[in-house]
Amino acid sequence: MSEVRILPEILSNKIAAGEVVERPASVVKELVENALDAGSTKIMVEIEKGGRSLIRVSDNGTGMGRDDALLSLERYATSKISEDRDLFQIKTLGFRGEALPSIAAVSRFHLITREKEEASGTGIVVEGGKIKEVSEAGAPPGTLVEVKQLFFNTPARRKFLKTINTEMGHIADTLSSIALSRPEVQFRLLHNGKPVKSWSVSPELVQRVVDVLGKELGSDLHRLTLESDAVSITGWISSSRITRSTSRGIYIYVNGRFVRDRMIQHGLIEGYHGSLMKGQYPVAVLLVTVPFDRVDVNVHPAKNEVRFVEQQNIHQQVIRSVSETLHRSDRPKWTPSKPAVSQTSGVSEPRFTFRPAEERIPFRKEEPAETMRPVGIKEQETLWEQQFFSDLRLIGQAHSTYIICEAQDALVLIDQHAAHERVLFEQLRRRSATAHAISQTLLLPETVDLGFREAVILEDMIPDLKRFGLEVEPFGGNTFAIKAVPDFLAGRPAKPLVLEMVEQIAAEGGSGSSGVKAAQEQCLILIACHGAIRANQQLTEKQMKALLAQLDECETPSHCPHGRPTWIRWTSGSLEKSFRRIV
Repeated sequence: MSEVRILPEILSNKIAAGEVVERPASVVKELVENALDAGSTKIMVEIEKGGRSLIRVSDNGTGMGRDDALLSLERYATSKISEDRDLFQIKTLGFRGEALPSIAAVSRFHLITREKEEASGTGIVVEGGKIKEVSEAGAPPGTLVEVKQLFFNTPARRKFLKTINTEMGHIADTLSSIALSRPEVQFRLLHNGKPVKSWSVSPELVQRVVDVLGKELGSDLHRLTLESDAVSITGWISSSRITRSTSRGIYIYVNGRFVRDRMIQHGLIEGYHGSLMKGQYPVAVLLVTVPFDRVDVNVHPAKNEVRFVEQQNIHQQVIRSVSETLHRSDRPKWTPSKPAVSQTSGVSEPRFTFRPAEERIPFRKEEPAETMRPVGIKEQETLWEQQFFSDLRLIGQAHSTYIICEAQDALVLIDQHAAHERVLFEQLRRRSATAHAISQTLLLPETVDLGFREAVILEDMIPDLKRFGLEVEPFGGNTFAIKAVPDFLAGRPAKPLVLEMVEQIAAEGGSGSSGVKAAQEQCLILIACHGAIRANQQLTEKQMKALLAQLDECETPSHCPHGRPTWIRWTSGSLEKSFRRIV
């Protein structure tokens, strides 16, 4: 029979560290938040080998005296709460005494801190949770924390760390998310002695948003403000013209704390209702302020999730603030020289446009049925595979989106975008397997600015992209120049394509050559999608016939690379049944 026993303090600290310290970025988050709680206006983060060798965070905050410094390394010691009710109205980002012993338990730890009014500071050396040395130290006011050889005494945890670039990418993302909401604080990030990020003090939040997320957003960000008794929402959101294929461009803060909140994100997307394509996300920085006793920040050990007392009210306020902001920004800022006056009243239904090609099937007038039931997908028969697409009789184009064809016993509708996407995807895949795709050199190269993590991913992708016909070169720092594009993308902007590829790979956790290799197929899909014929694009008879012939050459012509059907059909029987010709 097993015996119940109290765990040694060092072991219990290691267990606690597992909740707080997941990877080097977790250490950076805890230490930077402590620095902010200490009133720092300058924070320096120095990293070596992606945080494996060294994490050093120094600040100019209030610092600590000798006794407080020693107590901060004891479990359950903190200066930020003193009684029960404090737990339910947390006003700080972290508890200095909660994170430090957990970090010190799994590293070689060195703390130097000095209060402004003191002549000297205190230095403490800890190794694997054991205090080795306490001494007087010369230091400027503030605190410096060094974390060396993270997880040196927990090798099982250390082996789960990713590559240096991946871990450094997480650190850069973590510091960026904190810096976004603190324009009054100067941040610097160095890796192996080289500057990675540097954000000077900004007079306004929008300047920090542009500095962190990219200069190209500057002219397309809209200020959002909403004040009520229970909630205040401020920030900046992009118009529906600036979108991302992942939610990585959405930053949500609650009482200054960066969080991942599905309810607020859902409200943000709902505020764009009717303006965003499915699967697209805006760029947004939302700062939500609520009374401290109306939100619980202790839902998650890392404190990146929260729970609101009035969830539904917050959700509705986010929707309202986003919707009102977009409504104001979408109003024309000019006066038409000759306002158009409608000659009819009421709202008209959209017209069903139809482009004839060759002769039309004779139309025979019949008595209208009392009701008309649409044909369901389940009633559609097995996909038509017995003939070639070029054997179909071309009738025309509907909505400038669908090609209408007639088979011997059915009516066939082809989605021109999905079909062309499949054609381009298979052509690119064949070319990249044998030789470089045909490129079109750009007269003026397009430049794209990326974050640290995204820049590493794109740099690893350069050789593969060149095989696909997309030539990209480093242009200094985290900026890249797009020099050439596949021939079928000529005349179209290449930056959105590059951004989407990098964002999707980053969102899936890919980095380094192995992650990029696994994402090659996804890159081909995105290139094909950006180069394909669009919906609402009129085609000539010659173009439609050429597309049908190209579908015949595809190995998998019935679905686009995303898995959507390229075509559907209605048999003569299903049409007659819908019109009640037969029962």
